[in-house]
Amino acid sequence: QVQLVESGGGLVQAGGSLTLSCVASRGILSFNGMGWYRQAPGKQRELVARITRGGSTDYADSVKGRFTISRDRVKDTVYLQMSSLKPEDTAVYYCNAYQPDAGLNYWGQGTQVTVSS
Repeated sequence: QVQLVESGGGLVQAGGSLTLSCVASRGILSFNGMGWYRQAPGKQRELVARITRGGSTDYADSVKGRFTISRDRVKDTVYLQMSSLKPEDTAVYYCNAYQPDAGLNYWGQGTQVTVSS
């Protein structure tokens, strides 16, 4: 069973920065890709950013230019660098790893990010 462990969430003022980390229990290149999702109270979980095995990235329009997804293959860790944070970025952020060809989709336990105005 794959484990994804997130860390780095917290309380930050608007305009501030945070970096989330997600450590995988096996090599991150074994997945087709990894991503970060978020879920705010009363809202559906949404994709924030993802990175494919080949290194391609894509972002939700709402975070483009402010968030950056990256990875460290040696540490089996994926990061989400968040800057210019806004109150509407407040949510629980989840790490995801996917292998659609095997019908597998893994989730971390989530980390809370709260942005105060």
